[in-house]
Amino acid sequence: MIKVTLIGAGNVAQHLISAFQSQSDIEIVQVFSRNTTIAIPDFDAQKMVHSYAELKEADVYLIAVSDDAIATVSEQLPFSNRLVVHTSGAAPLESLSSKNRRGVFYPLQTFTKGKKVSFKSIPLCLEAISVPDFEILKRLAQSISGSIHSINSEQRKALHVAAVFVNNFTNHLYAIGQNICAEHHVSFDVLKPLIIETANKIMDLSPSEAQTGPAKRNDFSTIQSHEAFLKNANQNNLYKTLTQSIQNHGKEL
Repeated sequence: MIKVTLIGAGNVAQHLISAFQSQSDIEIVQVFSRNTTIAIPDFDAQKMVHSYAELKEADVYLIAVSDDAIATVSEQLPFSNRLVVHTSGAAPLESLSSKNRRGVFYPLQTFTKGKKVSFKSIPLCLEAISVPDFEILKRLAQSISGSIHSINSEQRKALHVAAVFVNNFTNHLYAIGQNICAEHHVSFDVLKPLIIETANKIMDLSPSEAQTGPAKRNDFSTIQSHEAFLKNANQNNLYKTLTQSIQNHGKEL
């Protein structure tokens, strides 16, 4: 049995709480939140605490707060020499106070409030200073996921940056595509099969092998026609930048 306390009750914390509660070998000792009015669905409210002084002993303390708050929160914990980890993709392990044993438990996934996800296939990126602490985190991770990775802080930062490109930026491009459709009274739903097929292709092909389109073909007449069509300056600039990047195979422009 691994005893876990979560520090933070936001989006990531609530998804972890849901995953941990479904496992018989994990006990959630407490959840700390500064917000005294927050309610977590299907979680025992008696295990919610709002003062650091109320924190009980646990095997792992998971800090799931904004990156900017990690250092402050970890310093305020009223104990030492316990295993304290954060869940950030960008913050280094050293952002945690050195008064406790430090580690990272980073779920590489996009989480949306109210939308359930299965942790079974979510990559969990782990880091710890000592081998025994890493083994604790590995046991915890294996309880909820089948995709466990030993990743140092520099590698995790690289993954996080890459994730911004493949997730956040891609979703923003979806939004631009939706706006273009709406402006011309075309349903965005028409593009959804294309989106699904594009995502499915890279399960079997590398992204470079899967690349198609006028930029890949050096179809200059189509490119010029698209650029003339796009009256929105931001959309036009993005189109030109991405076209040049594809033509340069992602190298420096």
